[in-house]
Amino acid sequence: MKTRVIAAILLLVGVSAAPASAAPPPHTISVEVLSSRADQVTGGDALIQVQISSKSKLDSLRVFRNGADITSTLTPDPANRTLTGVVTDLVNGWNFVTATASRSFPGLRLLKNHGSGPVFSGPRQYPFLCRTESAGLGQPTVDNQDGQGYKVKDAAGAVIGWSRDCNAGPVSDRLYRAADGQFKAMPADGTRPADMTTTTTMDGRTLDYVIKRERGVINRFVYSIAMLDDESAWNKRVIYRFDGGVAIGHDQGRLPGGALYHEGLSLGYAILYSTGNRTNTHYNLTLGAETALMLKEHFVEAHGIPRYTVGVGGSGGGLQQYVYGQNFGSRIIDAAIPQYSYPDMVTQTIHVGDCELLEYYMDVTDRTNPKWANWENRTALIGMNASATVPNPYLGNRPGSTECVKGWRGLTPLTLNPLWTQLDPLWANMDPPNVAATVHWTHADDLKTIYGIGPDGYARNSWDNVGVQYGLSALTSGFLTPAEFLDLNTKVGSWKEAKDMVQEGCPFVPSACANPAQFDPWSARNMNLSPDGTTPAPRRAGDRIAIAAAYKTGHVFQGDIDIPIIDWRHYLEEQLDMHNTHQSFASRQRMLNHDGKAGNQVIWFTDARPAIAFDQTPQALAVIEQWITGGTKPAAAVDSCFASNGSPIASGPDVWNGVLDSKPAGACTQAFPLYGTSRTVAGGPIEGGIYACHLQTVSQAIERGLYGSWVPSAEEKQRLEQIFSTGVCDYRKGDAAKPKH
Repeated sequence: MKTRVIAAILLLVGVSAAPASAAPPPHTISVEVLSSRADQVTGGDALIQVQISSKSKLDSLRVFRNGADITSTLTPDPANRTLTGVVTDLVNGWNFVTATASRSFPGLRLLKNHGSGPVFSGPRQYPFLCRTESAGLGQPTVDNQDGQGYKVKDAAGAVIGWSRDCNAGPVSDRLYRAADGQFKAMPADGTRPADMTTTTTMDGRTLDYVIKRERGVINRFVYSIAMLDDESAWNKRVIYRFDGGVAIGHDQGRLPGGALYHEGLSLGYAILYSTGNRTNTHYNLTLGAETALMLKEHFVEAHGIPRYTVGVGGSGGGLQQYVYGQNFGSRIIDAAIPQYSYPDMVTQTIHVGDCELLEYYMDVTDRTNPKWANWENRTALIGMNASATVPNPYLGNRPGSTECVKGWRGLTPLTLNPLWTQLDPLWANMDPPNVAATVHWTHADDLKTIYGIGPDGYARNSWDNVGVQYGLSALTSGFLTPAEFLDLNTKVGSWKEAKDMVQEGCPFVPSACANPAQFDPWSARNMNLSPDGTTPAPRRAGDRIAIAAAYKTGHVFQGDIDIPIIDWRHYLEEQLDMHNTHQSFASRQRMLNHDGKAGNQVIWFTDARPAIAFDQTPQALAVIEQWITGGTKPAAAVDSCFASNGSPIASGPDVWNGVLDSKPAGACTQAFPLYGTSRTVAGGPIEGGIYACHLQTVSQAIERGLYGSWVPSAEEKQRLEQIFSTGVCDYRKGDAAKPKH
C-alpha cells in the first residue's frame, strides 16, 4: 500500500516510479533536509542534500521541487556523490522534493513549510508591541488596515496602516571593535579607523577586528547574526547567546549589547541572538525553542552546518539551555555553558511564591517576636541567605535584608497580579486605544496557550502550598518552639486567585506612595490571611491541568539531557543575589533522578568576594572545544572552584562532596556554603520541583518522627489537624500532580 501511495505522489509531480508489484531497485537516492526537521521548515526555503549510490552517474541526477526542475541551483560534490543547496519558493504546507537518476530508485522527501511561523508554539499572542525601530530596522511592515497593532506612519506622521506581527526586512552592516572596547560603525568610505583593534582567532590568525552583522525579524522577534567580516575567519563554530530577566510577554523585546559577544566574536565564532530567547521579553520556552530553531535554520541556510553550536547565557539564559537541551537534544545546541542558572523557571515560582508570605509574617504578623529583629534568623524560614549588614531599600537603606527582599521582591506582583504592570510609553502607539488594559499581566496568562484558561476566564495557575509545613526544620532544630511553629502555619496564608486580586500599592504604584497607609511591598492586599488570627488561613491548591501541561510541554526540567554542560556561576550568596548557588546542584540531582547519571554536567564556582572580578566563560569555551572535537570528556571538564582572580582552588570528582551525599564536605563545599529554600526548610528535596506534594495524615507524620523530639500533645495534634485539614506533605513520594505518562 505504501509503495502505491509513493508511486501516486511521484506521478503527480512528474516522476515515474517502479510498478507497485515490482521489487524496488537495489540502489536508492537519499534526499535529506540539513537546516531543520523536514516537517518544521520555515521561511519558504531549506538547505537540502541529495546523494546517489556509486552505481549511478552524478550527472544523471535530477532534482524537482513540486515538479519543477531545480537541479541547476544545487552544487555538485563528485567525491561524495551529492548535490547540495537551498531549495527556495516552497509553498506553505506540504512540498515534494523528488530526485531521479539512472539505475536508481527515485528519492522523495516531503517538506512542510510553516512560512513565518508559528511551527508548534500554538496561536500567536496579541496585542504585541513592536520595537523594530529601536533595533535599527525601521518601522514594522504594515499587515492590516483594521486599526489593530502598532501604528505605522508616513514621513508627515500620518498613519498609513498597522502592524500586528512586527515584521521588518533584514539589514546588514559592518562594525569594528574600537580601542575603548566598543563596537562602532565602519566608515562609509571604507577607510580604516585609527582606533580599530585587531584580534587573534582560534587558528592563530591576527586580523583587523571588523565584523559583519545581519539583523531582522524571525518568528516576530528581532534577531542578530554577527561574525568576523572575513568569511574565512569563521571557525565553523556557533555561540547561541541566551539572555535572562523576567517579563510577561506581549512585547517584541529589545536587542541588547550581548548580541555582539566579544569573547566569541574575537575568536572567530558566529554569534546568534534573538529577543525571543531573552526571558526579559517572555518566559514561554515553547515559543523560545521554536524561535531558536528558526534562527538556527536561517543561519545554516546562509552559512552551512557549523561544527557545533554551544549555548552561553546567564540566569534565564542558563535555564533555557537546560530546558532546550532536554526537549530538543542537539537540534538547538550541542553543548551548554549555563551561567547563574536554575533548572527551569516554572518550578522556581514554587518557593519564590513563599517569599512575601513569610516576609509579611515576620515583618507584620509576628513583628513582636524578637527573633525577626535579627535578620540572619530569617534564613530559618526562607531557607535562602539573610544578612544583618546588606542595605534594605524598603527600609531607607538601613542594614538588614534577605534574598527574598533583595533578590525576589517585586516578582510576586509581576508574575501573579493581572492588574499590575509597568507599561512602556511606546504602548501609546498601539491600537485600539488602551489595548494593554485587555491583558491579564501574569506569567500564567503569558503561557495560557500551554496552561489553559479556567472557568473564571483567567489562565490556570500552578502555585500550590497545601500541606506545606513552613519552618519544619527550624522546629526540629529547636530554633522555633512548637507554639511558634503552629502560629506560623496558622497565619502564613496563601495567594488569592487572579480574579480576586486588586491593584498593588506603594512602591509598585508610585502614585500610591503619597499615602503611607498604601505601603505594601509584600502585596499583602492580595494574600489570603487568617481573618481573626485564630482561624487557619486558607492554603491554595495549584491547578492540576496547568501543572500537567508544564510537565508535558517540557517547561519542567526533569534531567533528561545528554549534551556536555559546564554550569558556571560567581558565588554571590553574601550579596543576597537571586542566583542562589544550590540551583546548580538542583539540576544535577534532577539528572541523577532521571537515570542515575550526571557525568555530562560539570559545576564551576568562581569567588566574587568582595566583588566580581573574573569571567571563567572563555576557559569553559576552551574546555567545550576539547570535549566536542576530541570526542571524549577532557581532564579539564571536572567539578572545580576558583578564586576571585580565576585561579583554581580545587578540582576533582570529590570537591562538592557533602552537597548531594552524606560524605564529609569537599574542598569547594567548604569554601562556598550553600543555602536552601522555604520548601527545603519545609522538608522538601534539594532539587525542588514539587508543585503539589503527596499528603499524609498528621498521625502518620507523628509516627514517622517528622517533628523530631517534639511529640505533640493531644491539643497540639488537634491544632495541627485544624491547620492541615487535608494532611501534611510527604515529600518521599514526589509530585502528586506530575502526569504518570
